[in-house]
Amino acid sequence: MKSLLVKFGKAWLIWRRNGLWGGTKIVAGYLSTFVKAFFVGSGDVLFISSGVGDSAFYRAYNPAEELKIHGFRTATTISDNPNLPKLVDKFEIFVFHRVIQNKNIGKMIQKIKEQGKEIIFDTDDLVYDPQYLKHMDYFQKMSAAEQELYRNGIGAEILNDPYVKVCTTTVSYLGDKLRERGKKVIIVPNRFSDHELELASRLLEKEKTRDGFVRLGYYSGTLSHNKDFASITDALMEVLGRYGNVKLLLAGSLDVEDKLNEFGARIETLPRVPRDEYYGNIYKCDINLAPLELGNPFCESKSAIKFTETGVLEIPTVAVKNRTFSETIEDGVDGLLADSTAEWVEKISRLVEDGNLRKSMGEKAREKVLRDYTNKNSRNEEYYGYLRSILNK
Repeated sequence: MKSLLVKFGKAWLIWRRNGLWGGTKIVAGYLSTFVKAFFVGSGDVLFISSGVGDSAFYRAYNPAEELKIHGFRTATTISDNPNLPKLVDKFEIFVFHRVIQNKNIGKMIQKIKEQGKEIIFDTDDLVYDPQYLKHMDYFQKMSAAEQELYRNGIGAEILNDPYVKVCTTTVSYLGDKLRERGKKVIIVPNRFSDHELELASRLLEKEKTRDGFVRLGYYSGTLSHNKDFASITDALMEVLGRYGNVKLLLAGSLDVEDKLNEFGARIETLPRVPRDEYYGNIYKCDINLAPLELGNPFCESKSAIKFTETGVLEIPTVAVKNRTFSETIEDGVDGLLADSTAEWVEKISRLVEDGNLRKSMGEKAREKVLRDYTNKNSRNEEYYGYLRSILNK
């Protein structure tokens, strides 16, 4: 019940921030996926996700497609499905992503154990461990019901169960954290589905509208990124002051510092849109910005999707020089890395001044994304081999 209340609260927030029409389009898309999640067949691997948002697409729906490409029979559902215990008879491996254990989930897990089947814990964040909440700025903006869920750890009961031996996650930083729990860890990067690749390819066939401005894009996603964006405000002030042909394009939920109002005439905002329209918003920018708060464990655990989602559209990224982006971006080749205000200004300025560099770096970024971050070209043999070893027992 608490989980459903949180979902209703998030839907209400979407309506408040995006208006009746825009909010309804977004919520309708989520509702359609929510309803489909109750119709599950049978197969090898079942992904159970807490919801149907972006996290679920990257960690349940897209991985299910990846495994299908490699010969596995997969399906996805949600933790609110009342028929979960009945599905245990129909699958051999169960991947739980951000799932909070309630009575129904408890019945399902008990039945999985009785049948000796496999449980895999999946996470793309540190939300399973309440000790890190002090580093999560967005926590204070949550509803009381949502805060209570986080205080208990999202998925902590499943992770802490000795029966669960294997975890999948997005990046090496999170992998190290999970190994501290004595778990076997397999890195399963966030990858693009075939549908998302098609959306990107269609956009690339269109000529961008040119008006003489170079647009710096920041796509926040949620209010949890206020401090991340604030970490480059001084750099943006300097860049906007230096170049009159630069605009700042902001999309998603974000509270911007007042001092940027000086350049209000050159700040454009885009409303939150359904996922199929999201890449159209990204395509409007020329340079992508991917800042994160350095030294914050929550930020260190983020994946590099802010590089891949723009790279697939041949848009170059300037990203924070942390572990994840340093492992993803080859600085100066397919993107740029920065860890100080001076470096952010210098790296952004290079791209503002050099259109040819923007073009070549964007092309290199797309090459990397297509090679390493798509279901179509996926080659995670460790993961596939482990799953086959379970199925062949």
